[in-house]
Amino acid sequence: MELKFDAAGTQALIRGGVRVADKGGLVVEDVRQGYARIRLPFRDSMLRPGNVISGPALFTAADSAMYALVLSHLGPALMAVTANMNLAFLNKALPGDVIGEARLLKLGRKLVVMSVELFTSADPQRMVAHVTGSYALPGA
Repeated sequence: MELKFDAAGTQALIRGGVRVADKGGLVVEDVRQGYARIRLPFRDSMLRPGNVISGPALFTAADSAMYALVLSHLGPALMAVTANMNLAFLNKALPGDVIGEARLLKLGRKLVVMSVELFTSADPQRMVAHVTGSYALPGA
């Protein structure tokens, strides 16, 4: 399947349709066939006690990566919604930008199934969480 949007187009689409993404400074760094990479810039409000990035911030990054993957492949399907997400925390998420790398596992007529690996810029070689999830497609 050919891409409908490049990284900049996908980012503009997300920021235009999801106001919190614009306020949080979400960056879509790369999209290509079956892949999307996002960066959620670090803010102090992302921290939880223990000086680690909170679960809700990691969930936001994972969901944003999946949304970027869906939109870059399907075009302006803004009503595509998260149907399922399973997040496994692997290591402490040290303070820094959260980087999400989403990969397409299956693109069906009704459902898109993906996986996401999350890292932080503080230690970009150490995965902090592994995510699997799916998006329900509009009109399905």
